[in-house]
Amino acid sequence: MKRMMTGIIGALILAGGAARAQEGDALLEMSWEEIVETARGGEVNVFMWGGADNINAYVSDYIGGRLEEEYDITLNRVPLTDTAEAVNIVLGEVEAGATTGAVDMIWINGENFRTMKQGDLAWCGYVDKLPNAALVNFDNPAIANDFGTPVEGCEVPWSRVQFAFAHDTARTSEPPRSIPELLAWVEANPGRFTYPAPPDFTGAAFVRHVFTHVAGGPDALIGPFDRAKFDEVAKETWEILNGIEPHLWREGVTYPTSITQLQQMFANQEVDLFFTYDPAEVGTAVVNGIFPETARSYGLSDGTLANTNYMVIPVNAANKAAALVTQNLLLSAEAQLEKAQPEVWGAATVIEPDRAPDEVQAGFAALERHPSVVSIEELGQAALPELQADWTSAIEDGWIRNVGN
Repeated sequence: MKRMMTGIIGALILAGGAARAQEGDALLEMSWEEIVETARGGEVNVFMWGGADNINAYVSDYIGGRLEEEYDITLNRVPLTDTAEAVNIVLGEVEAGATTGAVDMIWINGENFRTMKQGDLAWCGYVDKLPNAALVNFDNPAIANDFGTPVEGCEVPWSRVQFAFAHDTARTSEPPRSIPELLAWVEANPGRFTYPAPPDFTGAAFVRHVFTHVAGGPDALIGPFDRAKFDEVAKETWEILNGIEPHLWREGVTYPTSITQLQQMFANQEVDLFFTYDPAEVGTAVVNGIFPETARSYGLSDGTLANTNYMVIPVNAANKAAALVTQNLLLSAEAQLEKAQPEVWGAATVIEPDRAPDEVQAGFAALERHPSVVSIEELGQAALPELQADWTSAIEDGWIRNVGN
């Protein structure tokens, strides 16, 4: 009986996969105008990290407003604290044979994208259908590869970020500007630094910076996971992080659980340094009165991690046509320019501005950077590539076992 049930479930999953494939194939046979008409009057459920009010407003109000006005599409933004939550929803639905699921799009990158691509959970092969895809240089390695995993038409970029630190010039006039300087600064300034505990995304990125420093730079870690190299670098990394632990906030007995908590700690002057994957966040915090006007973001002389953010459509998305229209809107020159406005988000664009209409090119050229935000050009001079997902997951797990416990 058990073997019979297993066979039935397997057949249902295969049948569900066939139904999903047929739906996707039907859309790919349509013209763009037909896809838009199919999507009109529908809805799209976008699952995304919800920890930044300005990003939430951009997606809900600007993108959602335009979808409603131009296409009669309702955007439902579903906030997440961990992107894996949405990936697990899709995985559970697909394993149960559900041909239509609750998730239409996910803000994603890194290990979560690799999981979806390897598990055949991502809908692929549709990107050429998006008219605004012509604005993107998909040959750019920073866009063609997501933490070392080839994108291959299975997700669409929508924003770019680079890790940066921040300090209050009124309190810390000369902050540490490299990982070795930071480690020495932590010991010389007990209780004034901490980082969110992995698996928090940004906290894990800080740990990767230390790991990369110990390895002698990113070149030693580029490529497939190497267990011998990992063990060699990890041993010293855990020693360093355990060594600074008594000098951290609350003597390292506890760590912040999120980057949002660290932001509030910096605002409350509990710590003297902040860091973020989105330098524009510092300017937004100043504008909103969270950070003082003397706050400044900055890069490191030995580099900081840079990556691209994407939107993926699950293979069983119930509203694929509406998701396509939404992704095309996210890639539009106007939406990318709006996102780049300092008072909106200040995020770097994924399109090539010289491929945009003249008025949008002029808009990009006229952008004024908030004085608290380090320039993209300055950061970009020392951008570090993200490691492949096997590396990042091993580093996170290793920190949890060897430092966090």
